[in-house]
Amino acid sequence: MNLEEHIQNYLHYLKVERGLSENSIISYERDLNRHNAYVVQQAITDLNEIDRLFILAFLKELTDEGKSSTTIARMVSSLRKFYQFLRQEQRIDQDPMQHIDTPKRRQSLPKTLTIAEVEQVLSMPDTSKKLGIRDRAMLEVMYATGLRVSELLSLKLDDLHLALGLLQTTGKGDKERILPIGDMAIQWIHVYLEKSRPLLLKKKPDTPYLFLNSQGKPLTRQGFWKILKKYAQQAGIKKEVTPHTLRHSFATHLLENGADLRIVQELLGHADISTTQIYTHITKQRMVDVYQHYFPRA
Repeated sequence: MNLEEHIQNYLHYLKVERGLSENSIISYERDLNRHNAYVVQQAITDLNEIDRLFILAFLKELTDEGKSSTTIARMVSSLRKFYQFLRQEQRIDQDPMQHIDTPKRRQSLPKTLTIAEVEQVLSMPDTSKKLGIRDRAMLEVMYATGLRVSELLSLKLDDLHLALGLLQTTGKGDKERILPIGDMAIQWIHVYLEKSRPLLLKKKPDTPYLFLNSQGKPLTRQGFWKILKKYAQQAGIKKEVTPHTLRHSFATHLLENGADLRIVQELLGHADISTTQIYTHITKQRMVDVYQHYFPRA
């Protein structure tokens, strides 16, 4: 069995036995296929020829290609778990990842928008048109809840509990959480459900998903990214704006206004509070910026 077949077995194991999300499996597949390409390039036919020095040479090639420390750290993590699997399955004699250290990730602060910039982006859709109404509703919901883009686009009609001011979502690791949603977002969902969604659905069979594209099918991540990018450009935002930017802005604005870090952790669906703590660095930087701008002796 060659390495490519082992990779397919491992991906099947991740899906069936570990129950990983599709996005996680795609990420593992991308990393392992890149590794397999290097193995083929080096004409390796026996998996036991892959040792620590071989792995280090592969990682050096990634570094020479200009890959970031974050990308290489993710690759090391993917390979570590993959070779542990092969060792447990007795497909290899020694684990080549046993003495490979994970490179330190350079922690970069998430890019966020100011409240005024968010308001500007939210006002861009032309709400006299069905797609404009849909886009305004999507943007309002994403900013009001801090949903990941995959969570936003997976929302179903049954997930809405608008009379209670709540919605439910399933995040990473299939963990469900109930989120409050603001009045403005609720208002635009109602407008979308009344005036836009029926027109997008046309005479096609109904779908449980909330947000639809112009063909009446669930909107894709790529589709949403293009929509957001268009409105950010129209709003004159010079920063790079991605779907995650609204999520980051949601968390930062909550903390800037005095929200408890544990509450923000729950709202974002972070398993570990250390993931949420990065937003405290943003609010501290904002404090320094304000101080230097307004204090006469700064």
